Amino acid sequence: MAANVIRDAYAGRAEEYTAMLGSMAYTHEADQQLVAQWACDVRGAVIDAGCGPGHWTDFLKNRGVDAEGVDQVQAFIGRARKRFPAVPFRVASLGDLKVRDGYAAAILAWYSIIHLAPSDLPAVLSEFARCIAPGGSLLLGFFEGAAVEPFPHAVTTAYFWPIGEMSTQLETAGFHVHSVNTRTDPGERAHAAIIAHRIDGSAPSDVPF
Repeated sequence: MAANVIRDAYAGRAEEYTAMLGSMAYTHEADQQLVAQWACDVRGAVIDAGCGPGHWTDFLKNRGVDAEGVDQVQAFIGRARKRFPAVPFRVASLGDLKVRDGYAAAILAWYSIIHLAPSDLPAVLSEFARCIAPGGSLLLGFFEGAAVEPFPHAVTTAYFWPIGEMSTQLETAGFHVHSVNTRTDPGERAHAAIIAHRIDGSAPSDVPF
């Protein structure tokens, strides 16, 4: 799905989305634990790519992480700046994060890639790889499914991804898959999270996070 279609769909519902989901109170405890554990040893700049209303960026910042939130929806960034004035936020797209090569120690992409058409995902993962320093870390959250296929998300069309298919995409983009987490709650879609390291020629065990 084109980036401008996704942007406009969220822009039209930014206030509603923030009120309904823009708080850590609406996030799963297991997700909080995973993100906190992932972030605890990260040293350097972290980009929350597709930060939405900014609550996960603030979550990282409150744990001493040098985090900034990036989103293509101006309405989200405006609200995030007002709600979390101590946290830096800026407008940029997933396909162009507007930082130099190797700028980030890590990127959090927490369900921000779910609306990308399968044909658009490789370019975004390559942009993540460009922005992350060698040995750096990516935490990617998405909806797991038996096949790559669309489903009717409340805002706009989203996609299920099998873990194996997503892992292959990450490896092609220049990452080594370090760990996989899954969660299935009654009556909810299956969730998955992959932690991957930017390949730098060293063994995966040599990276510090």
